[in-house]
Amino acid sequence: MANDHRANPPRPRTGRGATSNLAGRFAPHVSTRESDGWETELEPLERLATEAIAEQAKTIIATNRSPDLPFSQSINPYRGCEHGCIYCYARPAHAYMDLSPGVDFESRIFFKPNAGELLEQALRKNGYQCSPIALGSNTDPYQPLEKDKRITRELLQLMQRFRQPVTIVTKSQLILRDLPLLAEMARDNLCHVAISVTTLSNDLKRRLEPRTAGPAARLRTLEALSRAGIPTAVMAAPMIPALNDSELEAILTESAGVGATQAAYILLRLPHEVAPLFRQWLDVHYPERAAHVMSIVQQSRGGRDYQSDFAQRQTGTGVFAKLLQQRFRVACRKLDLNSRRLALDCSRFAPPPQAGDQQSLF
Repeated sequence: MANDHRANPPRPRTGRGATSNLAGRFAPHVSTRESDGWETELEPLERLATEAIAEQAKTIIATNRSPDLPFSQSINPYRGCEHGCIYCYARPAHAYMDLSPGVDFESRIFFKPNAGELLEQALRKNGYQCSPIALGSNTDPYQPLEKDKRITRELLQLMQRFRQPVTIVTKSQLILRDLPLLAEMARDNLCHVAISVTTLSNDLKRRLEPRTAGPAARLRTLEALSRAGIPTAVMAAPMIPALNDSELEAILTESAGVGATQAAYILLRLPHEVAPLFRQWLDVHYPERAAHVMSIVQQSRGGRDYQSDFAQRQTGTGVFAKLLQQRFRVACRKLDLNSRRLALDCSRFAPPPQAGDQQSLF
């Protein structure tokens, strides 16, 4: 009779979101650990240190033509994110570097030490058309590595000098380090900050986003930014069926109460490797409701784990998705969120003079 060998099931690792180092979609070979049946108990997983890897970037501004995104250009100072959010749609990008979108994504972080130099070159190019630059469109610009590398701060200082408008999305209270700088930019209508609040539950936050600030800290961050005169928004994202979607109104209410004037939400997105990673995570942390969660996800995604169509990838389709959209609109109307459109001022853009520049006679 053949031996009954079963692959070891994924297990949570302290401080990490992914429960495995799932191979990327371009990996030519895949290996699996299997049990030989002799173990009496599982050995504890060692704590995994974060590795910071310098990457000399060739360009720094990425352009975007996606009709469902509110920006045309963006900057990501980091590849990978130590926050470890299991749902992060940026995870699949690590596969392009022959790394796993799983644990590798949150423990092997690439930083761009020449980001400031490249940005200045880009902003000084003849023909540069000024439009707001989005910081944090892929990975968080204020993840823990920023405390030491200070790349985001250098970029913001450059943008202030050039009067280049910027939008920021983060779930980190580290942004308060740059509060005076952001407040000065806000007075010239050059910046707008969105704080991502996924849940008000500390327990769910710990499992879903292990190395992020807690819900109360994010609300305090929103409040501090708002009091400093910086236009703020709350990102209630992602909304996960049967897991945190019941919190939508509470998140919006708490955020409006501390000064947020804008709001947005996104239905859970599971592109490429994110889908199997999220399924593993559900099986480990919420096995009793895993099937129910994924059933509603598929009902909202045309019977699949994910659909990438621009028209519906942010909000989904079907009964659940329509109800979520209605709930969001009603709550925003009640809380006076999104009642006025915010537009940053691109007319102030002006590269500061440098040595050798021809001076104007007038």
